[in-house]
Amino acid sequence: MLFQLTEEQLMIRQAARDFAQNELKPGVIERDEHQKFPAEQIRMLGDLGFLGIMVSEKYNGSGMDALSYVLVMEELSKVDASASVVVSVNNSLVCYGLEAFGSEFQKEKYLKQLASGQHIGAFCLSEPEAGSDATSQQTTAEDRGDYYLLNGTKNWITNGSTASTYLVIAQTDKGLKHRGINAFIVEKGMEGFTVGPKENKLGIRGSDTHSLMFNDVKVPKENRIGEDGFGFKFAMKTLEGGRIGIAAQALGIAAGAYELALAYAKTRKAFGKPIADHQAIAFKLAEMATQIEAARLLVYKAAWLKDQGQPYTLAGSMAKLYASKVAMDVTVEAVQIHGGYGYVKEYHVERLMRDAKITQIYEGTSEIQKLVISRDILA
Repeated sequence: MLFQLTEEQLMIRQAARDFAQNELKPGVIERDEHQKFPAEQIRMLGDLGFLGIMVSEKYNGSGMDALSYVLVMEELSKVDASASVVVSVNNSLVCYGLEAFGSEFQKEKYLKQLASGQHIGAFCLSEPEAGSDATSQQTTAEDRGDYYLLNGTKNWITNGSTASTYLVIAQTDKGLKHRGINAFIVEKGMEGFTVGPKENKLGIRGSDTHSLMFNDVKVPKENRIGEDGFGFKFAMKTLEGGRIGIAAQALGIAAGAYELALAYAKTRKAFGKPIADHQAIAFKLAEMATQIEAARLLVYKAAWLKDQGQPYTLAGSMAKLYASKVAMDVTVEAVQIHGGYGYVKEYHVERLMRDAKITQIYEGTSEIQKLVISRDILA
């Protein structure tokens, strides 16, 4: 077992850390308050190559490994989960899905722009009646010969109004159930495609979350990803990698809250000495540090397995299940350590606590992760 990062990985982590502190932190409270999408910061992340980290250089990507991606996600998420979720969706769901399963035409037309950050992507699976039950797709794609006619609604779509390229999962043949599902590339501006109002959320308020409506949208046949009926498998394979990205986000949220709590505990005094010198606080910090380190090892292992070309479904689900729990536990304790100051926005920890909750919900709820894990260990 080697626990040492390469020189390149150390450099990428430092670059992400510097960007988070210098570019994301200023204004992050205001963006959260006003639900403002970090457009300028996302453009800069594209320039750094962070929107196509794992994409090969042939398609304008950075050609790095999954562990480098996890390191970037961790550092960005310490400061701004609304920005890091854009990085996660664009990398794990959109770019990965297109590079792994798309045609050469689709890679040339769409992947190159997504990997370089010229365009942002969105992954459209969830519906009003199809969240965890992804097989119950009500969005339909009727085969009309040289195009599909797309109708339906998608919910909770990250990058809903800012994306240019949307990967949409839809049912082509209900009689075939999950084998009748397909994945399509839809472009912003296609006739009949409209974006609903922005969701007013508890956390990741800077993230651009919308419902999408498709009313007789004509999608060219060449925009179907893979063979007919491949859509459900495409979604599940893509989400496996997405779980690693969100696990890294949860890890970063927890680590960011812990670092703030540690610094605060060393300077805030009570009863004549820093509160870190009181065992009640010191023990909280000890448990937080241990939980974060355990989560980090799970997340890094999942990324490492992916890089080695080994199965990572179980590891990814374990990482997401545990890291998201740690994110909630640690951020709650960080607020507690800050006392009354933790309850006000300027100290950041209340925002991190609000941001943490979504990591237990999207990219597969904690309950779904337990289902995946239990099926594997009981097989």
